[in-house]
Amino acid sequence: MLNVDLFRRLCETPGVPGREHRVRALIAKETKGLFDASETDAMGSLICTLKPTRKRAAKGKATKPDKAAGHDRPTRVMLAAHMDEIGFFVRHVDENGMIWVNPAGGFDTRNLFATRVLVCTPNGDYQGVMNPGGKPIHISSEADRTKVPAIEEFFIDLGRDAKEVQKLVEIGDFVVLDQPFLETPAKLVSKAVDNRLACYLGIEVCRRLAKRKGGHACEIVCAFTTQEEVGLRGAQTAAYAAKADIGVGLDVTLACDTPGVPDNQRVTKQGLGAGILVQDSSMIADGELVDDVVRIARTHKIPFQKSILPRGGQDGAAIQRAGVGARCIAIVTGTRYIHTTTEMVDKADLEATVDLLVEWLASIE
Repeated sequence: MLNVDLFRRLCETPGVPGREHRVRALIAKETKGLFDASETDAMGSLICTLKPTRKRAAKGKATKPDKAAGHDRPTRVMLAAHMDEIGFFVRHVDENGMIWVNPAGGFDTRNLFATRVLVCTPNGDYQGVMNPGGKPIHISSEADRTKVPAIEEFFIDLGRDAKEVQKLVEIGDFVVLDQPFLETPAKLVSKAVDNRLACYLGIEVCRRLAKRKGGHACEIVCAFTTQEEVGLRGAQTAAYAAKADIGVGLDVTLACDTPGVPDNQRVTKQGLGAGILVQDSSMIADGELVDDVVRIARTHKIPFQKSILPRGGQDGAAIQRAGVGARCIAIVTGTRYIHTTTEMVDKADLEATVDLLVEWLASIE
């Protein structure tokens, strides 16, 4: 059963790269008592550890454990779920009280026209609207209307007196897109589904594992990471410290099963289940792990789909290359309209992703 209230609260909490503290506080409060250990690292990532609740099955002839090499410890699996969403930092407040911003993450500016935003400051959050400079439709030419503005042409209007804005807002305050959460019978729609969906997965999967009859034999390091949208930065340092045997990037992926996109470019299709990523531009998944996850899905009759993303990456790539490296895979959920305020996920796909992760992690010896 999906915890829609948790999903909503995660999505609605503001947190851009480098300013994930509100999301981290929400996760820490939500998971109090769940993990055996939790700490915040220097990059601001929340690193949570769930110890094994079942002994490993004996395999082959017993040998004396090599403690120096760490062979006496259980298999360590790192789940990476980034907390940041794409957004902006305030770079200038002009004499008219208009706010100019610098992006933190990748935007398609066609999605930013007439957008509601939330300017987040230490002393409060202020709603405003974002638009590009230029003439409105009633006095613009056809050439004006067909031009796609650059990101630096967009400004934020708080609808307040200029002097008041200059007192309220400073350079370095952060800005997120602001639209209400929407639940339909089959879908969940919000800003920041990328990647609060993964934060939801990390919490719910570990909750179910902790209560699961039969337990789990692997040690799980669930890292709620920072600054993924600007280069997988938090996952890189977290993975270096974790020294995992297996890494799992938890993320959304494209579901381009919508008008205007050829079927061979859809990446995933909503309603077909959890996504098992084979390749993206940052990582090629370990082939044996892919086969193992597919086997678990088929054994437990969990709907799944393999996917390849031609451009884009996720935190699994940082785990794969940190320190001496790790075998890695990414488990994803197809999401429509990524990097907009209308990111849409299918409820059944999200539930299938939780089920697949729980069963696979429980199977690891």
